[in-house]
Amino acid sequence: MRRITLIPGDGIGPEVTAAARAIVEASGATVAFEEVVAGQRAEREHGTPLPRPVFDSIEVTKIALKGPTQTPFGGDYRVTIERNDVQAGGVARSYPSISIALRRELGLFVNVRPIKNYPGIPSRYEKVDLLIFRENSEDLYVGVERMVDEGTAEAIKIISERGTERVTRFALDYMQRLGRRRLTIGHKANVMKMTDGLFLKVAQSIAKGRSDILVDQRVVDALCMDLVMRPEDYDCLLLPNLYGDIVSDLAAGLVGGLGVAPGANFGTDYAIFEAVHGSAPDIAGKDVANPTASILSAVMMLRYIGETAAADRIAQALAQVLMEKHAVTPDLGGNAGTRAMTDAIIQKLRA
Repeated sequence: MRRITLIPGDGIGPEVTAAARAIVEASGATVAFEEVVAGQRAEREHGTPLPRPVFDSIEVTKIALKGPTQTPFGGDYRVTIERNDVQAGGVARSYPSISIALRRELGLFVNVRPIKNYPGIPSRYEKVDLLIFRENSEDLYVGVERMVDEGTAEAIKIISERGTERVTRFALDYMQRLGRRRLTIGHKANVMKMTDGLFLKVAQSIAKGRSDILVDQRVVDALCMDLVMRPEDYDCLLLPNLYGDIVSDLAAGLVGGLGVAPGANFGTDYAIFEAVHGSAPDIAGKDVANPTASILSAVMMLRYIGETAAADRIAQALAQVLMEKHAVTPDLGGNAGTRAMTDAIIQKLRA
């Protein structure tokens, strides 16, 4: 029995992760979920949005299924981490969001987002099948910012050879396992000559030894233009942290939105799977949240732990429900609630 940490999160998080959990359990996968609290509820109850039990659980299971967590806009909000403070010399570490804190503390250096068309999901495009690799630990998202004076703020952009090398090797290995054949490196090395220039140079150097994969590059603004004109021309993308965040959300819009966009964060020792959409507090508790992205993230998780048959059954059952459109949530063109859509998928699994 494989144990999995479950982090419901904020807003609609508890609803969509409950849907994913119920479907995984109905699939026959030999897993057991261990639920821990993070986010706003944890901050109310424990004084921190990421209390120690979250890390204690993940350190044992090595894997988590996470719901969206809410981060305030602007201000001086920081997530302070108590984990391993003794080893850190008693200096608490803080981060600009829960997601960034988890990635940095657990060494989750790459975010993987599959973007593809699903039958029954309205979209302006057809034949989109992208795989986006986003470097997860560097760039402007390290959160090193300061006020220079009352009217000026600055942030430091960090790109390293080591960080670029490991994310490039991961992407190439991941592609090889899936039989993907083309990797496009996104960058802004024409302007950011040292940072993005280093990212491009290192990625190209690592890729030279892989004759089975075609590697090219595009300036990130031109890449965005191409994606909204000819998304079917691209296969896999490799980008630094900030561009990867923006481009992966843009790409989700090509196939129906963030509601159908799963994601995974990988490191050497741990992996966290989560939908890429936000916590949507305005619809929380109303039984209208679309659980598709959370379910697809769970499918990625099952494939990762070797539960391929269960993952295939869930993917097929979900595809049938999406195609039939009888029991899908309002954003997908139906009038079913979250629980009703979940039940419909479980019925397909048991048929």
